Amino acid sequence: MTIMSSMFPRVMLTVLVVSVAAPVGIGMWEHYETAPWTRDGRVRADIIAVAPDVSGLVDEVLIKDNQLVHKGDVMLRLDPERFRLAVSQAEAALASRKAAAEKAGGDRARYEKLSEGVVSQQQREAVRAADLQAKALYNQAAADLAIARLNLDRSELRAPASGRVTNFDLRPGAYVAAGRGIMALIDTETVHVEGYFEETKIPRIHVGDVVDVKLMGGAKLRGRIESIARGIEDRDRTLGSSLLASVNPSFSWVRLAQRIPVRVRIESKDIDRLIVGTTATIQVHVQNRVPPG
Repeated sequence: MTIMSSMFPRVMLTVLVVSVAAPVGIGMWEHYETAPWTRDGRVRADIIAVAPDVSGLVDEVLIKDNQLVHKGDVMLRLDPERFRLAVSQAEAALASRKAAAEKAGGDRARYEKLSEGVVSQQQREAVRAADLQAKALYNQAAADLAIARLNLDRSELRAPASGRVTNFDLRPGAYVAAGRGIMALIDTETVHVEGYFEETKIPRIHVGDVVDVKLMGGAKLRGRIESIARGIEDRDRTLGSSLLASVNPSFSWVRLAQRIPVRVRIESKDIDRLIVGTTATIQVHVQNRVPPG
């Protein structure tokens, strides 16, 4: 009796510890192994590499680094003098081609009125060909003028989208080449969070799920699942020299779950304050799931 009485407190303590530890262990397993959350998240956005459409010297810079711009805003101007001269030259060429086309048209009209006994068929065809060629040259001159005016208009570099300019360091007097990027523009309308979830957790994630996003800097945001990627790269498979699949024969005993990109739409008015590239923790609330329509 004495032994049983002395063991009773130990048994009760063991039962108490097990009864407390079991739910805690199950909860930790649920949280870390199956719950749809990840610390591998990033703030992302569409980045536009802004480049001039024409080459020239920078005459005026109207923006500064990290400035917010709106679509259509003039960000810088190139020296327009060369482009204006090109427009004047194209206008003069068009006037010359117009006069030549009018003369050729008049000649053709006069030859068409003459009888076959006065002019030969060969002369008629030659006049007709000269008229068509003059019209073609006039159309080409008109196109050249349109291009010259377009180049003059493109000497003003405008924002292709609303966003924030970054990594910009350009001053008047610098020479820029057509097609070469000179700044990055973050499209603020496309700012979102992308989480990389383990493939074992994807079945519990659905489009429309409510999401809590916590940035490493401390900010907390609210959002919803917008889409789930439908494919990732297979790093164990390559293309052989014979165009057949070459699969890595090695197989590790410990297989890590693949990471699947999940796009999260942020529901916040201060989305412009988010810094693209920063780290985020994402928690999906399956109990707040929106039922399908």
